[in-house]
Amino acid sequence: MAYNEFAYFYDEFNDDANYEALFAAVKQRLQKYDIQDGIVVDLGCGTGDLTLMLAQAGYDMIGVDLSEEMLAVLREKATELEITDLLLLNQNLLDLDLFGTIRAAVSTFDTFNHIGPLPRFEQAIAKAAFFMEKDGVFLFDVNTPYKHKEILANETFELESEDARCVWSNHLEPEQQRTAISIEMIYHDTGESFREEFFEYWYELEQIREICSRYGLRIEEVCDGEDFGVCRPDSQRWLITAVKEYTQTKGE
Repeated sequence: MAYNEFAYFYDEFNDDANYEALFAAVKQRLQKYDIQDGIVVDLGCGTGDLTLMLAQAGYDMIGVDLSEEMLAVLREKATELEITDLLLLNQNLLDLDLFGTIRAAVSTFDTFNHIGPLPRFEQAIAKAAFFMEKDGVFLFDVNTPYKHKEILANETFELESEDARCVWSNHLEPEQQRTAISIEMIYHDTGESFREEFFEYWYELEQIREICSRYGLRIEEVCDGEDFGVCRPDSQRWLITAVKEYTQTKGE
């Protein structure tokens, strides 16, 4: 799915996200596998805080997102920071085309949960893996089955920003391994409202391991995706580190 109108409020409603900790965790894992520079793609980059932090750290960044509105916000941020060597692609991750190989890929804030069901998730993993060099690193996070079943479930949450109120409603659909989500935005000044609806899918860890292995991605680490420590039964997000075992060619 692509956020449209919600893109312009994404940062306000996501202001409790600890980008400094996320950046530190991502950079540490890139450096662990000797990826100090080179081309890194941020898949589902959104408004781009992590993209820009990695660019400032010396990586040649490509930001990919299905939402042109999200990319527009990212362009404004890049201009303010005087970051000019940033490539932004308005693409569906299922049809990813990076025109060349990459050293690493990152994907955060449950982008891959939005891609499902499972065959589409596999297609997106295959596309990301195709462009990755041997020994390249793929870092991606997913909301866990526990979060969907125990935290989101059939709950409704209300979020406030300076300009609008957001009502976020969830409906669990366990047979499809997904949660139906409805976002209603109400502007404070005009009372005007709009709604966006989409699904988030969840995947069992063994399903993720099996799919990654089909495309030469060897999972090296799974940690808690919020504190970046050891996974617990109640971890709400996994951060997965996978290493590419070979470089693919078009015939593979």
